[in-house]
Amino acid sequence: MIKVENLSKSFGAKRAVDDVSLEVGKGEVLGFLGPNGAGKSTTMRMLTGFIPPSSGRISVCGHDMLEDPIPAKRRLGYLPESAPSYGEMSVLSFLRFIAAIRGLTGEDSRRAVRRVVELCSLESVIGQTIDTLSKGFRHRTCFAQALIHDPEVLVLDEPTDGLDPNQKHEMRTLIRRMGETKAIIFSTHILEEVDEACTRAIIIDRGRIVANGTPNELKSMSERAGAVAMVLAGASAATVQSKLAGLPSVLRTEILQDDAARVALRVFPQKAGSANSGGVLAGALAELAVHENWKIEEFRTEEGRLDEVFRSLTLSDTAHHKAQSEAQGAAQPAEAQS
Repeated sequence: MIKVENLSKSFGAKRAVDDVSLEVGKGEVLGFLGPNGAGKSTTMRMLTGFIPPSSGRISVCGHDMLEDPIPAKRRLGYLPESAPSYGEMSVLSFLRFIAAIRGLTGEDSRRAVRRVVELCSLESVIGQTIDTLSKGFRHRTCFAQALIHDPEVLVLDEPTDGLDPNQKHEMRTLIRRMGETKAIIFSTHILEEVDEACTRAIIIDRGRIVANGTPNELKSMSERAGAVAMVLAGASAATVQSKLAGLPSVLRTEILQDDAARVALRVFPQKAGSANSGGVLAGALAELAVHENWKIEEFRTEEGRLDEVFRSLTLSDTAHHKAQSEAQGAAQPAEAQS
């Protein structure tokens, strides 16, 4: 329902979006992740026909956004960045105005307005002018206009911006529910939204796609994917590390706590991120613990961290090298203690 091929956009000498290709089908919610300045909003604006690309093609429900824009835009709802609207209008008059622009009149218009007011929980402010609303209610009002014609495709730029934690949860739930029957793409820099609302996610950095997969597939790229966190009582770190070094499934060991009572550690598998590396490692560690009579107080396999993957893919080369050096430096004292 959304198809983007080799999309690029330059502003003078700056290449904001660089050869981006993606597809979103019915029943998919695609999260578009990236740091500030990565090209997320520029891509959103091109997807909706708000600005033209320098090169590439955009198709919405089979209609070319450049060559046949009106049918494409009729099937699309757009929540822009910063939720622009007409401050002097009331919420009700604004939504009626948008309904009229979308070609809805009479009972169809009234039904559409009632539906989006209920969906976006705007009942308590429907008579207020938009410039008197809180940032959260202004954002929800603009989201309501994107839904008023019940579009097949939704393009949402930072849809939870300005909302409080309860409103963020409601918005993510609504997006996930609508995603069952629509094609949705939304940009965000909030990583928890990937797990809560997305069926798939793309990470963009400096205008280029650097990762594309389901939340679990992205997490599997984390160094911690398949690592085992253990807390052992009555064992020394030196002894534990010595025994673990002999296991072929162990890549390295990170000591998290070492005192007279217990040792806490994280054990990283060989071939981190592979389908069964964590299972092989967990089995080997459990067998070793039984053999050595170690008392296990905690034992869990980690699924990987999306924030770690995001940082590793979007940090500049210099910043990434610095972060790695700092992490290694922080781990050295604990290992030296053992």
